Amino acid sequence: MTREEALELLRGMDQQESDMNHYLETEAIMRALAKRFGEDAEYWGMVGLLHDVDWALTRNDVKEHCTRAAEILKDKGFDDRFIRTVQSHGYGYEQIPSLIDKKREGKIEHALIAAETVTGIIYAYALLRGRRISDMEAKGLKKRFKERSFAANCNRELIREIEKAGLNLDEFFEISVNAMKGIKEEIGLE
Repeated sequence: MTREEALELLRGMDQQESDMNHYLETEAIMRALAKRFGEDAEYWGMVGLLHDVDWALTRNDVKEHCTRAAEILKDKGFDDRFIRTVQSHGYGYEQIPSLIDKKREGKIEHALIAAETVTGIIYAYALLRGRRISDMEAKGLKKRFKERSFAANCNRELIREIEKAGLNLDEFFEISVNAMKGIKEEIGLE
């Protein structure tokens, strides 16, 4: 599947603008992480873009999240490895009983959970700054990350999983902020 076909698939569902932004943000960060790790940026980007492919269908029935994704992705020709990677961001959640006992493994799975979670803190920080991301610095983000009350529903432990992929938080924040700066117009930031 090409990126355009993936975007068409996502846009063909009942998406909210914030959800589409989240998919694009996760894609951008995953591409940047792939480059940093010397991995396939197209593959990692596709994982990021499609990680919540079923969200429009499951947002009101979260227990089906990631399960429906497997069906959609298999139907579109994705292999088991890709599907497992996408599903891995749902591992350990009580709300998704079928995945609660599974554990993330490998660099890409830890990177995905960290990337998709950090988008919330970065976007919230940009909103606090009047929608400005162009001059955002990683050290400012790190300060917000330490404030548990800021973007409180962004699980810091999931973001820390980037360390299991072999990257420290400071570098991860730098990579993530720069990745989102690169798509600022697409996600409604300045």
